[in-house]
Amino acid sequence: MDTATAPELDVREDFPILSRELGGRRLVYLDSAATSQKPAAVIDAISDYYRLHNANIHRGVYTLAQESTELFEGARARIAAFAGADAATTIFTRNATEAINLVAYSWGRANLNSGDVVLVTGFEHHSNLVPWQLLCQERGAELRHLEVDEDGALSLEQLDAELAGGRVRLVAFAHVSNVLGTITPVAEISARVRAGGAVSVVDGSQGAPQLPLDVGALGADFYAWTGHKALGPTGIGVLHGRRELLEAMPPFLAGGDMIKSVSFERTTFNELPWKFEAGTTMIAEAIGLGAAVDYLQAIGMERVREHERELTAHLLARLAELPDIEIHGPAAAEDRGGLVSFALAGVHPHDVAEIANRFAVCIRAGHHCAQPLMRQLGVGATARASFGPYSVRADVDALLEALDSARVLFAR
Repeated sequence: MDTATAPELDVREDFPILSRELGGRRLVYLDSAATSQKPAAVIDAISDYYRLHNANIHRGVYTLAQESTELFEGARARIAAFAGADAATTIFTRNATEAINLVAYSWGRANLNSGDVVLVTGFEHHSNLVPWQLLCQERGAELRHLEVDEDGALSLEQLDAELAGGRVRLVAFAHVSNVLGTITPVAEISARVRAGGAVSVVDGSQGAPQLPLDVGALGADFYAWTGHKALGPTGIGVLHGRRELLEAMPPFLAGGDMIKSVSFERTTFNELPWKFEAGTTMIAEAIGLGAAVDYLQAIGMERVREHERELTAHLLARLAELPDIEIHGPAAAEDRGGLVSFALAGVHPHDVAEIANRFAVCIRAGHHCAQPLMRQLGVGATARASFGPYSVRADVDALLEALDSARVLFAR
């Protein structure tokens, strides 16, 4: 089935690792939901920083220190603009997990009390579940979850019913499920949560790299994402927060750069965003992420979304032709991000991934850090193929060839 509606985006030449061959076969990378590959522009930006500008930021008055500070804060401004946010409310963390933990420890400890409810969804990544479990255990609160239906969708009616009880203080949910691909209606959920007197926390780890992002329009109180899934380096995450909430929250970590003045009696904390950035921050990584969002902006996030949607539609259509494949998540590519979780009858997902690797095809197999969802699906693991801007239709064909081999190898 031909699902293409426009000339295919092909930027593979911009990604050095995609020139590799494994066992004489072209490398096919279909694990972008786990981490993305990096364009040369990002690698060069990090190398350029260390070669020519390396110095600590916000402290020195000499040229290198000034250059480093300008590169770092310039990257923050561009990253904030990429997300439709203000630079002052764009906080750098090590990853999305740390960003969510920042909210749990700082906002949660100050605002959650015994008898309150934290609401998550049934398809959350452990990083948007375990911090709330720990917080609820510490504060004597209750953790509840929204059910996921057979199509991978959430019930807004259940959300309204939970909010109507008057005990929900915080609702945490993914923008895009890393297993099912479900795209949640963030703006609608955030509006309902705020009207219900609660705070919303969105895990945007899969959303920010795939979808046009405007956190202001989405209306979430907190939006967390990670650089390494968005063509950037590892070790850099982002938290966007509502200014009045961030200003009222106590610091998450204490130390250098998050202070304004210190005496033995008391400390005055720095302004946003530095109030939440203790110690020497991830300078090179932020500069690298700045280059990554520049690269994505040059392509255009609308085009990135459409390209990955077309690839997803193509894979869904091809898999649907096979009688021994079970697909998890929404049936339509329009309702999901650029990933497909599936099972090949009679073959363990780990075996599927191992055979795919023989064809130089990289896919993920496992529980994807979403074990409660796996239990609902009645499986221990799934195989997952996920796309990036550098993915092409030939990658889907290579995966299908590998699945044919697995089918033959495990034929009874």
